[in-house]
Amino acid sequence: MALTGVIRPGYVQLRVLDLDEAITHYRDRIGLNFVNRDGDRAFFQAFDEFDRHSIILREADQAGMDVMGFKVAKDADLDHFAERLLDIGVHVDVIPAGSDPGVGRKIRFNTPTQHVFELYAEMELSATGPAVKNPDVWVVEPRGMRATRFDHCALNGVDISASAKIFVDALDFAVTEELVDEGSGTRLGIFLSCSNKAHDVAFLGYPEDGKIHHTSFNLESWHDVGHAADIISRYDISLDIGPTRHGITRGQTIYFFDPSGNRNETFSGGYIYYPDNPQRIWQAESAGKAIFYYEKALNDRFMTVNT
Repeated sequence: MALTGVIRPGYVQLRVLDLDEAITHYRDRIGLNFVNRDGDRAFFQAFDEFDRHSIILREADQAGMDVMGFKVAKDADLDHFAERLLDIGVHVDVIPAGSDPGVGRKIRFNTPTQHVFELYAEMELSATGPAVKNPDVWVVEPRGMRATRFDHCALNGVDISASAKIFVDALDFAVTEELVDEGSGTRLGIFLSCSNKAHDVAFLGYPEDGKIHHTSFNLESWHDVGHAADIISRYDISLDIGPTRHGITRGQTIYFFDPSGNRNETFSGGYIYYPDNPQRIWQAESAGKAIFYYEKALNDRFMTVNT
């Protein structure tokens, strides 16, 4: 599949209450490479990522998400997508190069669910990225949960249909899967892909806007999800649910919380998506099985979100 336009999730900036505590969690427990600290922010990169960083933590008074960024194939795409966003009535800000270290110019927009997104084309390569000549499977032995990359975010808000429509109409994302109340026609969950992954971002219905449900990190295998569970137990990390499997996306998963209360997910597997695939639909009465395929039920804690 030739990827053009928006090609993948690039980074997320999360708010944390104690930056030193959060650095230990994301570096030593999830296993990200610490890149640098700049004032109230810290930057990280997973061992199988080429770009300088993918996770940014900002110390703040309240946990949650500031912004999610997607990488586009070339700089000219920024102008193209800015025009298409403006054509459908979405305000666009142009952010000059260097607002984040190592990152070129960006465009920024908000969705009706009050989430902030950025598109960018250029980021410096990581000094600790994968080798490219006679490459071993890793340069430095992975640690902690051995996260290979930042995978996706699931975001909560009221008008998730209008937010998803921006990604489909202006950015050429595809809706791979939905959770729908067929009686009322209400879309409860919308899963979108800009690649051939089961999803690169998801919108989940919630009575308040601007919320984040979780940030997800890819692992290589179901075995690694079990290893993440061992890390969670060994270091008394707050567990939400798992290890288990999703019905939606078919991914293998475990949910847990960082010290600030941001929900993390480690995720493995899931189906491969192609543009000619029919859209998958889950009915509201099967929501439990859609979210947690084995348990077939949602726990109360899972329904909570961050600001």
